[in-house]
Amino acid sequence: MKNIVKFSLNGAPASIETDDERMLLWVLRTDLALTGTKYGCGEGICGACAVIVNGKAHRSCRTPLKAVAGADVMTVEGLAKGDELHPLQQAFIDHDAFQCGYCTSGMLMDAYALLEGDSHPSHQRIVDHMERNLCRCGAHQRIISAIEQVAAKAGDSK
Repeated sequence: MKNIVKFSLNGAPASIETDDERMLLWVLRTDLALTGTKYGCGEGICGACAVIVNGKAHRSCRTPLKAVAGADVMTVEGLAKGDELHPLQQAFIDHDAFQCGYCTSGMLMDAYALLEGDSHPSHQRIVDHMERNLCRCGAHQRIISAIEQVAAKAGDSK
């Protein structure tokens, strides 16, 4: 059934009229032209489609649009502020934490959610949290190092 769904998207008001049972991933990619969020498995397992909804990571391939009505949604496009990369994005570059780049947006968003909830997680907490995301290229160690770099800097600023 078509409905108007209103929410905040990357800090700006968003409103779309469509079938509110459609998955958020397809609304973002098809209707709103935000293609940074990737389709991976379609089952919510791989993490390529991760976005932030009200501060928590969600698999957009398994999140119906109606579930974000009135919510704050952030995609990978919302991480950078203008030309200034988010510290996680810069750390991923610094550590060569991607190869093909397909999992990168989901990895960034899940890492963002982790650090928002715990700005200085232990190595094991980072490993455990990021294990929910699949990287076919095997860059997990570099991804963990990148997240640790950002966490260390957050810890230094306390």
